Amino acid sequence: MTGIEELSAIIAEGGALIMNSNGDVVGGSMYRVEIIAKLFGETVRRIQQLTQEGFLPTTQTPEGRRYDLVPTIQAYVKYLSDKAYGKSHSEKELELREQKMKADIALKESQGELHRLKTDIAAGKYIDIEEVKLDYSRFFVVFKKFAMGLPARMTGMIGGFIEPLEVRRIERDLQGEIQKLLEAFVVAGVTELPEKHGGKK
Repeated sequence: MTGIEELSAIIAEGGALIMNSNGDVVGGSMYRVEIIAKLFGETVRRIQQLTQEGFLPTTQTPEGRRYDLVPTIQAYVKYLSDKAYGKSHSEKELELREQKMKADIALKESQGELHRLKTDIAAGKYIDIEEVKLDYSRFFVVFKKFAMGLPARMTGMIGGFIEPLEVRRIERDLQGEIQKLLEAFVVAGVTELPEKHGGKK
């Protein structure tokens, strides 16, 4: 018996065709995926894929999910017809469409974020980085002048109680300590400030 004769014999065992309450012709028999794959000349994996994608219907039976012959053939013919006339989209087309949709969403979100940033900048919520650097430089110059003036002020307060040579030694020591602290502060905060105005920091 040839493969086609064997297949015909298997299908013939299914019995007569009937019409259900919706007026649809049904096979009156249920077949395993292997039989449907042979009938359509497809692999079992391809039939399972078409079923998962919703192109081929199955019915739950006591033996498991089975294919009703006539509705399955009708669904497969419709699938092939839609594919031939371009009504069905390939997986690649669907994937590209999904990627485009995601890209459109990301673009809209980024445009919204950009608009929010522009609004916040216009409202003065953000400061230009160059202005911050200039403010920091000006603050540090003032702070350094204030800190370096502390030893003279302190020794001026104690000048009447100790010898002048000791006063000058204390002032030098204090200035040295403050200078070290200022240098450590600069290294810890900003290792290198950009040179501006003819090399001045």
